[in-house]
Amino acid sequence: MTSAAEKLLFGTAGIPHLATEESTLSGIDCISKLKLDCLEIEFVRGVRMETDTARKIKEAALIRKVKLSAHAPYYINLNAEEEGKRLVSQERILATARTAELCGSQSVVFHCGYYGKSTPEQAFETVLKGVKEVSSILKSERNKVVLRPETMGRRSQFGSLEEIIQLCREVDGILPCLDFSHLYTREGKANSYNEFHRIFRKIDKKLGKRALKKAHIHISGAEYTKKGERKHVNLQESDFRYDDWIQALKDFEVEGMVICESPNLEQDALMLKKLFEE
Repeated sequence: MTSAAEKLLFGTAGIPHLATEESTLSGIDCISKLKLDCLEIEFVRGVRMETDTARKIKEAALIRKVKLSAHAPYYINLNAEEEGKRLVSQERILATARTAELCGSQSVVFHCGYYGKSTPEQAFETVLKGVKEVSSILKSERNKVVLRPETMGRRSQFGSLEEIIQLCREVDGILPCLDFSHLYTREGKANSYNEFHRIFRKIDKKLGKRALKKAHIHISGAEYTKKGERKHVNLQESDFRYDDWIQALKDFEVEGMVICESPNLEQDALMLKKLFEE
């Protein structure tokens, strides 16, 4: 029988602070020693990993049974006014997916961009076109990494829950990255058991059980203003009701990865894993 801890994996966004070196290989080793389960490789400043290093990462993760995902660079805007910037954004997602596959990563998380001067409806159509093109190229290359557009925490950013769900409905094979601190800070909602329950129910209804059985979740505390998220903080320093959130995860039998983005990284990841197992 599969244990709850095996169904929902907990890990960090990037290299844990306790790692002996500032490298993904050291991060994987640290995750294993801490008895955490997964790690998200942060390509947020650019994809600059040699093929040989990527293959070593894949081997180390397999040996230590650490699951991997990857995060594409922050400098992505699939709704940029200039076509050149949109094409560069697509290339950054492609570069991340190609390297992520070499590393053995299951998913690539990316930010879609900003509304800019567009209406939300116009932005959706432009983003949809860009994601479809990226997805088509990866399929032609037989790249099996799952693309995951992320829910975003500022109202100026494309990435409400509804937009991300609709994007996943219209592009075959992609799934959401559900960032719960972003869902909360974007509207000042999604911070109670009933609201967490409503989010999971909506995912189940619109995207099916697969989206909950192969979930990819970001979590941290957050400071925010009327415009949305300002910065990440540790969970115990925030007003995020993570006890209620854990209960909703259990009740919906969510499986997949929970990636902690709190400043203290592994401390909050370990706390959440312990709460979930208890």
